[in-house]
Amino acid sequence: MAAFYFELVSPEKLLFTGNVEAVGVPGSDGDFTVMKDHAPVMTTMRPGIIDVNESGAKSVRLFVRGGFADVSTKGLTILAEQAIPLDQLKADDIAREIKNAEEDLADAANEDARTKAQERLDQMRELKAALGI
Repeated sequence: MAAFYFELVSPEKLLFTGNVEAVGVPGSDGDFTVMKDHAPVMTTMRPGIIDVNESGAKSVRLFVRGGFADVSTKGLTILAEQAIPLDQLKADDIAREIKNAEEDLADAANEDARTKAQERLDQMRELKAALGI
């Protein structure tokens, strides 16, 4: 399979840069896979799993909390709000985050706080479902 350039950036750091064969992206309008010579597109991403297929059988999976994906003639760039390798996520941590989000939702003092808390809760539940835990 032909390779193309891919870069994954979060506010904290550059998480991945290099040539890959395919990247599965959780787009806001649905999941899509980018391969070499993909048509240019820029889209927002929903919380979900990015599957990075490097050369051969090597692959990397990361949870992203949202962001932007930009496919151009130069390759794919993802600017993620947050990105965490799946092997660094633990079921206990996710359960704790869900509980905290539920408490934040119950304690929300106004509509804006309620909306933010609900979004966070939905994201963590989606992560739990994506991981099958």
